[in-house]
Amino acid sequence: MAQFFSVHPEQPQPRLIRQAVEIIRAGGVVAFPTDAAYSLGCQVGDAEAVARIRAIRNVDEQHLFTLMCRDLSEIATYARVDNSQFRLLKATTPGSYTFILEGTKELPRRILHPKRKSIGLRVPSHPVPLALLVELNEPMLTSTLMLPGDELPLSDPEDIRDRLERRIDLLIEAGPCGLEATTVVDLTGSAPALVRAGLGPLEPLGLG
Repeated sequence: MAQFFSVHPEQPQPRLIRQAVEIIRAGGVVAFPTDAAYSLGCQVGDAEAVARIRAIRNVDEQHLFTLMCRDLSEIATYARVDNSQFRLLKATTPGSYTFILEGTKELPRRILHPKRKSIGLRVPSHPVPLALLVELNEPMLTSTLMLPGDELPLSDPEDIRDRLERRIDLLIEAGPCGLEATTVVDLTGSAPALVRAGLGPLEPLGLG
């Protein structure tokens, strides 16, 4: 049975954030709001929690997770970033973008693309995941909260609670999120390539 925390969307209560991070560190799977849709998240190195998220989403080993980071310097720790990529990231983070970059050896091989050794990374602008990341003091492995057969991500906390109460360990509620996922951009090639148009505007990427 999942725990349920109702937090302030702009100034999340530190006590609840600390409790949430304790659950994550203990192997928990958490649903939480972001600047795009709600996401599922867990610790990066927790293979069992990752498997549980795959089962909830009904995705196979080919599905790539997103590494959610608190700032640009943390992205540079876990991905190879050249000068032009850094300028683009600096102009668009934090925000509703996911960038595909080549991962570094700091990451477990099982969460990287099996052939390209790439990973999706993002820095959210929502205060709740940022507070979680600061308290956790490391990135979280995340996936958009979209259930099998659904065409849109879940956005209503009560709906999430009804459908996932016995499959996750914690739901953090901070009001409804949008239904749109992040804009996904592949930066592993010679020029930025749009993978998915979402909430993040295309103009700052030179793709609008």
